[in-house]
Amino acid sequence: MSIARARAPRTEPAVVLRAPRSTDGMGVHRLIAKCRPLDENSVYCNLLQASHFASTSVIAEDGDGEPLGFISGYRLPERDDVLFVWQVAVSTEARGLGLGKRMLRNLLERPGNEAVRYVHTTVTPDNDASWGMFRSFARSLEAPLETTVMFERQAHFDGAHDDEVLLEIGPFEVAGSETA
Repeated sequence: MSIARARAPRTEPAVVLRAPRSTDGMGVHRLIAKCRPLDENSVYCNLLQASHFASTSVIAEDGDGEPLGFISGYRLPERDDVLFVWQVAVSTEARGLGLGKRMLRNLLERPGNEAVRYVHTTVTPDNDASWGMFRSFARSLEAPLETTVMFERQAHFDGAHDDEVLLEIGPFEVAGSETA
């Protein structure tokens, strides 16, 4: 007779979501380096993301202040109603807990982002985790998701990188935000 052991449910680590600060740049850089297949940017780029783009970026930290996740983004210069998500990084220990979607929601609910009605990002065709997260996020907003190729493998990357597919989510309304 075998006895089945119940697996303990996976518990979510305590997470604090906040706007990044310039002093977060190195931690963000180390996090992204561990999150393959994300492209690594320079430390200087991560410092700029954590300072110049703090209002459209978010860091998720554990109780000890270690980064568990980071989203960098910006509003399109020609369209203040579009948040372009540059990168989403979630540490291996925080994957599968919905942290990416929580960070996205945090950005949309922040003061100063009330005009955002669309989220844009690019994803390579084989990045199943990103496709799944953004599809799920669109469903949670009850918003359409449209796709087109933004940067082509041959035309933009000389064959050295996969296509980057533009995902356009929206229009949507975020609960608690004011309508323009």
